[in-house]
Amino acid sequence: MPAAALSIPISETFLSVQGEGKRTGMPSFFIRASGCNLRCGWCDTPYASWNPDGAPQTIDSLLAAALASNAPDIVITGGEPMLFDAIEPLSQSLRAAGKTITIETAGTIARPAATLACDLMSISPKLANSTPLLGDPRDPSAHWRTRHEQLRLNLPALQSLLTSFPTHQLKFVVTSPADLPEIESLLTSLTGWQPQDILLMPEGVTVPAPGSQDWLITECCRRGWRYCPRLHIALFGNTRGT
Repeated sequence: MPAAALSIPISETFLSVQGEGKRTGMPSFFIRASGCNLRCGWCDTPYASWNPDGAPQTIDSLLAAALASNAPDIVITGGEPMLFDAIEPLSQSLRAAGKTITIETAGTIARPAATLACDLMSISPKLANSTPLLGDPRDPSAHWRTRHEQLRLNLPALQSLLTSFPTHQLKFVVTSPADLPEIESLLTSLTGWQPQDILLMPEGVTVPAPGSQDWLITECCRRGWRYCPRLHIALFGNTRGT
């Protein structure tokens, strides 16, 4: 692998608890890649997508920081970490160090299990509610709106990830009951998932008001899907590095 590929643009690293999904509450060291092939209108980490910041860090430096954190879990997130070839040797190095690895991805890019070490593939397919609105000041020409809509769902990549990484979750950000038919339609096109692998998470960067998500809980109970709260929002608010 070329030397240039042995680094990843990194927006931030930090120690916290996992706030979402099947490993909620686990002490985790987060490695957030900077850069994304999508632009969600409601993105809560714009510093890794709309305005990616940070600088390249080597695999060795990221491994050293992860080990120094003493966290049992490592979360490789973004942005979109699957964009970067160096995620493969990074994940393998973390696996060799005995860490439990979660990779958080939109599922538009697949990498093989033979070269990518991952204990929980956390896939967040982007629904139509994620597409930037016309007139978004961050996208005056609607370039990103068009690109996002073209790229946000990649069925072959999604299926490959589900097949290659049998321990997985499909996490959907929902804004209203109108999102449910799109989720159901997508799931009929995919195999290898169980109802308990499907997580529905309310969109937003504040704790939902009491009663506001009753409809979502009802729908999860009806289907055997999981309601996915955001623990880090409840604990820290919408604060970077948590």
